Amino acid sequence: MSADDAQSGSKGASTAAQLLAAAIFSADRHRDQRRKGVRETPYINHPLEVSERIVRVGGVDEVEVLIAAILHDTIEDTETTAAEIERHFGPTVTALVLEVTDDRSLTWMERKRLEIEHASGLSPRAKLIKLADKICNVEDTESNPPSSWSRQRRRDYLDFAEQIALGCRGNNAPLDAEFVRVLTSARAKIG
Repeated sequence: MSADDAQSGSKGASTAAQLLAAAIFSADRHRDQRRKGVRETPYINHPLEVSERIVRVGGVDEVEVLIAAILHDTIEDTETTAAEIERHFGPTVTALVLEVTDDRSLTWMERKRLEIEHASGLSPRAKLIKLADKICNVEDTESNPPSSWSRQRRRDYLDFAEQIALGCRGNNAPLDAEFVRVLTSARAKIG
C-alpha cells in the first residue's frame, strides 16, 4: 500500500486507520532522512516516538493530536505543504502541525528565539506535541547526540529545551514531570 492509498481513506476511517495513514505519510516524506545522532536512526522513529509519548506518558488519546504529532516535522523538514496535510488529514491537524512548525526561511538563531517566545502562546493541544518533542530531543541529546556536538553544545540545547518546556508547563502534569525527569538525567550524564 502506498502513502497515497493509505491517506485517501483516512477521513472518516477508524482511529487505527487514521494513525497508520499518518505514519505511512510521514515515513514516506522522511524516507531519505536520518536523525542527527551518532546512531543515525531513521527519521520516522522520532515523530512516532513523540506521538507514542503523548499517549503513554501524557495519557492523551485524541486522534488529531496524535496524527499531528506524527506529522509535526513534515512541513518543516520535507517538501510537504500545509495544503497536502489538509487534503489528507483535515484542517484541525494542519493547524496543529503549523503551530509547531518553524519558519525555515529564518536563521537558526531567530527560529530558536521565536520558538521560545511563542511556546507559552501555543494552544493546549500544540503544547502537548511541543513538549513531547522536546522530551524526545533531550533524551537524544543525552544518549544519541550528533557527533559534532561538544558537551557545551549539548548543555546549551538542554537550556533551550527547558525554556520551551517552561512555556508549555501546566498543560499536562505527567508530561511536565517526564520532561523534568529526562532533563535531570541528561544534565547529570552530560555534566
